[in-house]
Amino acid sequence: MKTPSINIYKNLKSGSIVCAKLTLFLGLFFILVYQKFTIIGMAQVFLISAMYSFTLGLGNGFINEYLNSKWDWVKETNKRVWIGIFTTIIYTGITVLIIHYIMYILIFGNKFEIFFTGNLAWIHLFTFVFSLGVAIFFHARGFMINWKASVSQETTKQEIVAKTETAKFESLKNQLDPHFLFNSLNVLTSLIGENPNQAEKFTTKLSKVYRYVLEQRNKDIVPIEEELKFAKTYMELLGMRFEDAVQFNIPDSISNHELKIVPLSLQLLLENAVKHNVVSNSKPLTVNIYEDNNYLIIENNINPKAAIGKSTNVGLQNIADRYGLITQKGVKIENNNKTFKVSLPLLIKMNNIMYTEDLENSNYVKAIERVEKLKEFYQNLASYCLVIPFLIFINLKFSPGFHWFWFPIFGWGIGLVFHFLEVNNYTFFLGKNWEDKKIKEMMDKENHLNRTR
Repeated sequence: MKTPSINIYKNLKSGSIVCAKLTLFLGLFFILVYQKFTIIGMAQVFLISAMYSFTLGLGNGFINEYLNSKWDWVKETNKRVWIGIFTTIIYTGITVLIIHYIMYILIFGNKFEIFFTGNLAWIHLFTFVFSLGVAIFFHARGFMINWKASVSQETTKQEIVAKTETAKFESLKNQLDPHFLFNSLNVLTSLIGENPNQAEKFTTKLSKVYRYVLEQRNKDIVPIEEELKFAKTYMELLGMRFEDAVQFNIPDSISNHELKIVPLSLQLLLENAVKHNVVSNSKPLTVNIYEDNNYLIIENNINPKAAIGKSTNVGLQNIADRYGLITQKGVKIENNNKTFKVSLPLLIKMNNIMYTEDLENSNYVKAIERVEKLKEFYQNLASYCLVIPFLIFINLKFSPGFHWFWFPIFGWGIGLVFHFLEVNNYTFFLGKNWEDKKIKEMMDKENHLNRTR
């Protein structure tokens, strides 16, 4: 996984290339518009274009990436919003004044006394608001990217939980399958009369199989040692059931104790091998489990049953789907009509994501609703910062005697303030989190009435 500093450097490099292209484009455009064909004139135009592109564009981009690396948009939304607003306003305001000072005072030779008066004051305001709108757009874009990544991660978590639960269900269903139980109890009944000691061992191993299945209900990956130990117990159980008709080879040691595997995958594969093949003394089933090139190989010979019906491959598909959610390495399945081989990837960790939190008790739905409101607010704010400068320009250009632009500035601005307060669940008259408090109060009142009835 890339570190935040590497991501910032990468984005800074790509941003510099974009700003250089923008400087070249704007420079050529304004050279043609203002007929600046002298060397000094072209140099001034390119210098001004570079100042706007690099200081405002690249500078705000760097601030955005730095803040993203420090405060998460989804988990620390309020802090990220307020710090983003504060730093963007301060940086944009100071940068605009510095650029204009270089332009109008140092390059164009105007007196400093007029720097904050007349048309220059309106130029400062127009440039500041327009630049702020562009900066807010990029902040909103960063917010949307992080929000989509969070939704995607949450969706992946839910998918892996669903796949894991399906696997547990399939495993328990196979274990509780009437045919399996009938044969197991049949073997146990015969052993009780013929060999009580063997019957006791059979019962012990059968209980271990069930206990292991139940123990995996809260696990997404397990150490390979545990799974191999379980497989050995399970195969010994099958050996008692089928006697010499089942032969298996399981490694006693592994190359790395940190290696992990998807739980219950071996049980599903071993059960499939028994289910889909003839198991008899004349046609014994041989199962080999071994490690090869970061894969755990489960291999068995093929003696297909005559009337088993078409296989649904639910177990194999479920294993492949669960691996697909946690690693880029896929499950390999090979069948040459003589041997059937499944290669399971051996894992160290799950793509830097730990799925241990209780999804049912999360505030995911509330977070989604709040994110939607925040997205609407950013769209409103970006529109305000882009439209208002053009209204000011139109007003001053065509009817400078009456400054009607103040009406949309204050009218829209007040609406924007109330919109922001709504996003943060705050009202002037009722305070913060009034809706949540009222809902809780009504629920507590309803629960109290139910208890007193």
